[in-house]
Amino acid sequence: MRIYPAVHYTMGGLWVDYSLMSTIPGLYVLGEANFSDHGANRLGASALMQGLADGYFIIPYTIGDYLAGTKFKPVDDAHPAFKDAEKGLEETIKKILSIPGKRAVDEIHKELGKVMWDYVGMGRNAGGLKKALELIPRLREEFWHNVRVPGSSQEFNQELEKAQRLADFLELAELITQDALHREESCGGHFREEYQTEENEAKRDDERFCYVAAWEFKGVGEPEILHKEPLTFEYAKPSQRSYK
Repeated sequence: MRIYPAVHYTMGGLWVDYSLMSTIPGLYVLGEANFSDHGANRLGASALMQGLADGYFIIPYTIGDYLAGTKFKPVDDAHPAFKDAEKGLEETIKKILSIPGKRAVDEIHKELGKVMWDYVGMGRNAGGLKKALELIPRLREEFWHNVRVPGSSQEFNQELEKAQRLADFLELAELITQDALHREESCGGHFREEYQTEENEAKRDDERFCYVAAWEFKGVGEPEILHKEPLTFEYAKPSQRSYK
């Protein structure tokens, strides 16, 4: 397995306790997504080993203990939310299978990946992000009019599964790009080439962007709604990153 020092090796992860559970009861965070072993100083081999250790030796016991010792409310499929989700999924599957297209799911997926790699990668700029926001909707249009998914929904159909995931990826890719264009600073894994110091370090803008952002998806063609929660630092204050 080839490894290299990618951007996420310089980032911290979510807080977890010794059982790998986050501050949300029942939500466990494994591997590189948590901070537990390496914090903001991960190296390739160590990060891989953290994933193995969490997955093999910790979570099978801690999550089992949580499930065995927690009383859950009964859940059935009579809830209106379940009915709505089921209906929406059935309509999506029917729509995908009815598209008389010629292109394979993987082909469109690779095009989306290249757009994200070229314009929304570790180094990004306003021009590239705007270009991506032109290309992704075109790919989505191509997907919904020219994808070909063989088989049916009454069998084990991996192409159908991939198509549904790609439909989600297309929406998520556009939202990630929109967020990257909106955030006019460099911080963490987000490096905008226009916002860097004279020594090429990430240039933060804590006055305008010191908050947790959550975008609410309102549907295709509808503008997303940005929700902000200000970050408050009582002890450790944010500072400019430097590798000197």
